[in-house]
Amino acid sequence: MSDAPLIYMIAGEPSGDLLGGRIMAALKEETQGRVRFAGIGGPRMAEQGLTSLVPISELAVMGLAEVLPHARRILRRIRETVADIAAKRPDIVVTIDSSGFNWRVARRLRAAGHKVRLVHVVAPMVWAWRAHRAAEIARWYDRLLVLLPFEPPYFQKHGLATAFVGHPVIESGADKGDGAGFRARHNIAPDAKLLIVLPGSRRGEVSRLLPPFVAAVGLLARRYPDFRIAVPTLDYVAAPVRAAAWPIAPVVVVGESEKHAAFAAGDVALAASGTVALELALAHLPSVIA
Repeated sequence: MSDAPLIYMIAGEPSGDLLGGRIMAALKEETQGRVRFAGIGGPRMAEQGLTSLVPISELAVMGLAEVLPHARRILRRIRETVADIAAKRPDIVVTIDSSGFNWRVARRLRAAGHKVRLVHVVAPMVWAWRAHRAAEIARWYDRLLVLLPFEPPYFQKHGLATAFVGHPVIESGADKGDGAGFRARHNIAPDAKLLIVLPGSRRGEVSRLLPPFVAAVGLLARRYPDFRIAVPTLDYVAAPVRAAAWPIAPVVVVGESEKHAAFAAGDVALAASGTVALELALAHLPSVIA
């Protein structure tokens, strides 16, 4: 299958990995398996056959406070990624969200004269802030795939071919969890009040949100002594989540199916801002978003 198209994909965080895995699965179905993949991704993309150039956990940082301590390593990974693309000469490069990393890769490819077609998935929220980014992305990319139906005109006016493809949360299964099974597996009584705590997917985010989240659980525990908590998380941030000084013993779970089951089992959630807020809405779980 060496003559099959090579798609180079880059996802820098769990939500991008989930989307990347679905894109890969769809491409494999569309081409009847006659497609090859390379790039950077996490477990969902690995399930579809991707061997990641670097661990996705190294790229899952956001904001100046998180990026600066890791700036040297991130810049090295950008150089390595650009060199890997130049060496592999893919037919197309697909970057998914994570603009801090992906746009730097795109800029360097263009600055070096690479003509490979560049596609970006997930638009920057130019309708909310920093509108100039629409013109920036139009300079580097050949095509943009957006998740919200009102977004294309913001980029089309700058000459960037843009298509609305729908939001992946709709197909996530967040509304199809087995709540009764979750409670039975984790010894939570059917009538026990259950708080779902979601402190984020990035190490810096988790380190910042865990202390106030744990403190909030402490306040609730003094007021409602019989409630339980469940904490869906990811492999690479599970250690600090488990090590936190929880005032009551948490049920810590890893994986999408367990997370969605926890949503179905829960009475209310306390969550980091992000894609999970949409998942919680789909699951009809009342939530406080931090």
